[in-house]
Amino acid sequence: MKVAVTAQGNELSSEIDLRFGRAKWLIVVDIETGDYEAHDNIVNLNAVQGAGIQTGQNVANLGAEAVITGNVGPNAFKTLNVAGVRIFLTKQQTVQDAIDLFKAGKLKEVNQANVEGHWI
Repeated sequence: MKVAVTAQGNELSSEIDLRFGRAKWLIVVDIETGDYEAHDNIVNLNAVQGAGIQTGQNVANLGAEAVITGNVGPNAFKTLNVAGVRIFLTKQQTVQDAIDLFKAGKLKEVNQANVEGHWI
């Protein structure tokens, strides 16, 4: 299973980026093998609008079945939901720590946005 994690850097030791749409990086981790790929999100980091939708589409296009982030707005939630991507929220920590919690079943899956749109 592939899981996308919003991150401030491009390594597993990077801190989670608590923003979804405007996250600096998306790190896609294969939780069975531990392999990962980092994808910069610079286009959406500076987007005037639509960052959540575009980042949600990117996550789906990268083949992720779940995403781990700090916050998700209504447009991002809808985009991920339509794509069948499960959403899990976490607090500030490293990407690796978040993956470990996900694998242990300790992250909360959400069924709605937890912030208003245009959260920066």
